[in-house]
Amino acid sequence: MHLANLTTAWFKRIFGLLIFLSIFSFVSAQENSPYSRYGIGDIVPNQNIVSRGMGGISAAYTDYRSINLINPAAIGNTAITIFDVGGEIDIRTLKSNSSPEKFRATNTLISYLQLAFPISSAKMKRRGNSWGLTFGLRPVSRISYKIEKIERIQLLPNFNDSLSTINEGSGGLNQINIGTAIRIKNLSFGINTGYSFGNKDYSTRKSFLNDTVIYYQSNTETQVHFSGLFLNLGAQYTIKLAHGTLGLGAYGNLQQDLKAKTDNFEGTFTYDGNGGTVTIDTVAYTKDIKGTVKVPATYGGGFNFYNKHWLFGVDFETTNWNSYRSYGQKEAVQDNWTIRAGAQYFPAKDNTPSGKYWSFVRYRAGFYYGNDYIKLDKNRPAYAVTIGASFPLVTSVQHTRFGDYVMLNTGFEFGAKGNRQTQSVRENITRINIGISMNARWFQKRSFD
Repeated sequence: MHLANLTTAWFKRIFGLLIFLSIFSFVSAQENSPYSRYGIGDIVPNQNIVSRGMGGISAAYTDYRSINLINPAAIGNTAITIFDVGGEIDIRTLKSNSSPEKFRATNTLISYLQLAFPISSAKMKRRGNSWGLTFGLRPVSRISYKIEKIERIQLLPNFNDSLSTINEGSGGLNQINIGTAIRIKNLSFGINTGYSFGNKDYSTRKSFLNDTVIYYQSNTETQVHFSGLFLNLGAQYTIKLAHGTLGLGAYGNLQQDLKAKTDNFEGTFTYDGNGGTVTIDTVAYTKDIKGTVKVPATYGGGFNFYNKHWLFGVDFETTNWNSYRSYGQKEAVQDNWTIRAGAQYFPAKDNTPSGKYWSFVRYRAGFYYGNDYIKLDKNRPAYAVTIGASFPLVTSVQHTRFGDYVMLNTGFEFGAKGNRQTQSVRENITRINIGISMNARWFQKRSFD
């Protein structure tokens, strides 16, 4: 009964946290990066909160307290049911290299919802093998921008007027996933598949700013909806050494060919009392134009070394964005790569008293460096330093006696995207990552309660 009560209590708290994050996200959502206009948008961090605290290393990382979202092979080590949820606060400051003006946007988002549980048979366990299954939901990219430009243009030989142009976009790509992995001795291999879906809505509204002459305002709008299946593969291998374990890992996200439909609209409009738009006249409208959005393959690999107290790891990842196509057209994207490195420290020893709480906290730090996949003129370096920690929310006695654990996972990222040698906009990014991971023995038969 103890475990059932504890699980129910923590699910209530997590459900309340999700409601709070959803409401806060809706209230605080603002315009994000102007670069999200290109490709599939601004790629959001796709690692779990634990890995983010170590620069994002994931290729060889495995831990029964959280779910690896990058390498599906790690699911093969699942020993108990894990519920893992993460959210983030994204604080982004936009700054032009040619202007002292700055713009800050803050967004609160749910990063992922994942559930994993073991499906190993008793025979597999006796042989030292295991089998796990996972499913969940997570965003891949986000499109959110609103840019206004006011300029003077010549309408007649001796007549100029002010023109306001507002470029606005929204949308992004999301995934519903299901994955499985098998560990045979020291080798794990896994597969993750599911359904990708999303949209890309962008518009250009033009208005003349004139107090004496009334002009119609124009709107050109495009709405793209895309969806399709995806497939990710991964493998991990561990080697026992004298003072610890060496872990090796590799993964690949295969190219996706997403089916798309596009609606195009051109017309005149006016604003209503709430700031929304009301169409006056339609100049042109086309609906359900079919096509394909090709999202390129991603490949990565890495290694780590760990023992009872320390973990060190390095990852390398690359994506062939030059092969990206939307309706057969290439956009302002390029191949990109990222190198990640991180470490974790766990102070507790076998004889550490349970009252020394801070000895049971896992401390993390790391960094990453690479180039952004969006390219307008020159390369845009993307880099950050990260720190994080996991705080146990049950005592070591509960963990030992009942097998319970609930972890509050945190991570902080301080980074930037941009090139000071160009006239483009630079982005300073601060992310505050918060997650909860917990276990439950729902699928294990008990002898008594």
